[in-house]
Amino acid sequence: MREIDLLLREFTSKSLNSLDEKEFLILDEVLNYDDQKLYDYIFKNVSLGNTVHENFVAKYLKTFSKQGNF
Repeated sequence: MREIDLLLREFTSKSLNSLDEKEFLILDEVLNYDDQKLYDYIFKNVSLGNTVHENFVAKYLKTFSKQGNF
């Protein structure tokens, strides 16, 4: 899905270096979701079924998309 690809590309190019080791591992897990599931969580608030992943996405990706960074 193009929106997720753009969002992740911009996020990683601007913010990847600011993640600590634990956050980097969580990002790696989040990247295992299919694009539609991530899209539904970010833009439609459909649960991922994992609070740790949801908190990470809410903290980094949802806020990143709302700042108009992609």
